[in-house]
Amino acid sequence: MHEITDLLRAWSNGDAEALDRLWPLIDPELKKIARNYIANERPDHILQPTALINEAFIKLIPENISWESRKQFYGFLTKRMKQVLIEYARKQSAAKRGKRPELVDLSEAKNKASKKSDEVLMLEAALTKLADFDERMLTTVECRFFIGLSFEETAKVLGTSPATVQRDWTFARDWLNSEMTGQSFDE
Repeated sequence: MHEITDLLRAWSNGDAEALDRLWPLIDPELKKIARNYIANERPDHILQPTALINEAFIKLIPENISWESRKQFYGFLTKRMKQVLIEYARKQSAAKRGKRPELVDLSEAKNKASKKSDEVLMLEAALTKLADFDERMLTTVECRFFIGLSFEETAKVLGTSPATVQRDWTFARDWLNSEMTGQSFDE
């Protein structure tokens, strides 16, 4: 794992070859993250994992970030993946009904796809509120839900115990559910 951090730092310092050596090391993890994100999208979503990674990476390059760790890198890239999916959901939501291409011609499939885009936007709004409330809980949700990490893996990323991650996950999940459904939240 230190090799990834060393290559990220070298790339930050202008070593273009470092990215070539880095990519095979990070690609499997990035594809796992992208597949988890796409699994939560509507069934006819146009982006595939590789395309999602590429679009997120393109958004990241102009930022000229000085990479300090693989955790920082994966964190930034997963946020960019989420931004890409949100942009696609907004475009879908803004499109007039019936004007977007559909893979099937069933009215039920259209309703589900439209509902899924609206749900993504609602989730993004709820996640933004959660970030204002507690950044660690947001990171817990991102690690558990979007990336698919276990409680133990999430605890390592956050530098906390698995029990803390479980408590944060339970609270955040229930809080997000109440935000998205409009039901009152009982702690």
